[in-house]
Amino acid sequence: MPSTSKMVPVPSRAIIPERDLNATPILEVSHLSVHFGGLNAVEDFSIIVGRTEIAGLIGPNGAGKTTVFNLLTKVYQPTRGAILLDGNDTAGMNTVQISQAGIARTFQNIRLFQSLSVADNVKIGLHNQVKYSTMSGILRLPSFWRSERRAHDEAMELLSIFNMQHMANYKAGSLPYGAQRRLEIVRALATRPSLLLLDEPAAGMNPSETEELMANIIKIRDMFQIAIMLIEHDMRLVMGICEGIAVLNYGKIIAKGTPEEIQADPAVIEAYLGQKKEA
Repeated sequence: MPSTSKMVPVPSRAIIPERDLNATPILEVSHLSVHFGGLNAVEDFSIIVGRTEIAGLIGPNGAGKTTVFNLLTKVYQPTRGAILLDGNDTAGMNTVQISQAGIARTFQNIRLFQSLSVADNVKIGLHNQVKYSTMSGILRLPSFWRSERRAHDEAMELLSIFNMQHMANYKAGSLPYGAQRRLEIVRALATRPSLLLLDEPAAGMNPSETEELMANIIKIRDMFQIAIMLIEHDMRLVMGICEGIAVLNYGKIIAKGTPEEIQADPAVIEAYLGQKKEA
């Protein structure tokens, strides 16, 4: 499958990849808003993400991008609006339920279990697939050890995506920054999501690491046939792999479109560079 697909309009005036036209969008967000006191942190946010789309959410610092991710993952409950995941309304769900429903995420600030091994961090992400009872775990019955072996094998397979299997026994906190970023993505994949949210995945990476990350994001999408939505300030990465992009400013979407359309949009240029002064 090619890394990108022709973007085509759908009846709701959104665009999704042509290859996803005959499938239910993985994410449909309508008029999402959240208010903190008198502050409108996100206002009237609407977006559709195709089932295997790599989507971008960009905007200046403080635009509300991470707040959107917090709304999608139920860290915050919206003041109004609807979030449909694979056609199902997520109203009333909490963070655990939304993870089980199929949304996984990484964070701006790395959140690993620093003192645990790399493999154990990934195994924690496999909690949705635990097949033994509490009693079996306490008594270390055969079903416990079978499940543990399956978890170890799956963790190693996931680590191999980033060629990190040789680091399985390292402490997560001992890894270089870029490797910790990659481990966080692997742990998110361990929950077997249908939608993976990446919050600034290239932060702190050098150009060669970013190039490798771009290839791996496409590889993950193709391998798992999932949608990926990312927040990122590295425009080379965003324009290089995202198919549909939404631009947020002061909590509101100011533009949506393909990379080419976004790069040429005057409102986007003004948001990033400021109002052009009259001569």
